[in-house]
Amino acid sequence: MPLIPEEPQIHESAQGPRATPASSRTAPTPRPVPGPRPAAPARPGRPGPPRPAPPVQRAPRDVAPAQPGPSGPATPAATAASPQIQLIPASAEGALDAAEEAVDLLLDSGRAPGDVLVITTGAQHPWAEHELSFGEAPYWAQHDAGDDVFYTDAAIASRAASRPVVVVAVNGGPASAAASALPLAHARAGALLIVCGDPQQINSVLGAGV
Repeated sequence: MPLIPEEPQIHESAQGPRATPASSRTAPTPRPVPGPRPAAPARPGRPGPPRPAPPVQRAPRDVAPAQPGPSGPATPAATAASPQIQLIPASAEGALDAAEEAVDLLLDSGRAPGDVLVITTGAQHPWAEHELSFGEAPYWAQHDAGDDVFYTDAAIASRAASRPVVVVAVNGGPASAAASALPLAHARAGALLIVCGDPQQINSVLGAGV
């Protein structure tokens, strides 16, 4: 008789552990929460945006023709990158005065003073000579400030930064000064290069060096 109660105890204990896993299985049942993700019919709602997608395909077609367009003008764009050159005939003695008049006309036409760089091949401009008397540091500080016309000479012009307009006064100096100053001025001029001096000398240098 004592054996009989033992058997039901064994069956109950066996059932007990099974109930525990059953409850643990019920815990995974909440895991179907990810189910809402597939159930997210928001994606069907998103088909709305895909409808704009077809227009996007049309856009690339428009882009394709646009690319050939710019590619054609690419060659003129390269030409636009080089500055326009203006030659003002003047003697070596009158080149600096001609350069001054050119600067005045530029400023009167609305050019900002900081847009203009003036290079001399012979004697320095009086402004540069005066400012250099205080030392190179304050002189170049004014250049870096970029808020006024800056005057320099061919010997140190390589230190000057590019500006939209460069004016060169071929006011004497060795032939090598003009030979080095003109190509440098051409490289520093963003939009306009004005050269005052002997046309033959200027053309020979610019024709060979630019």
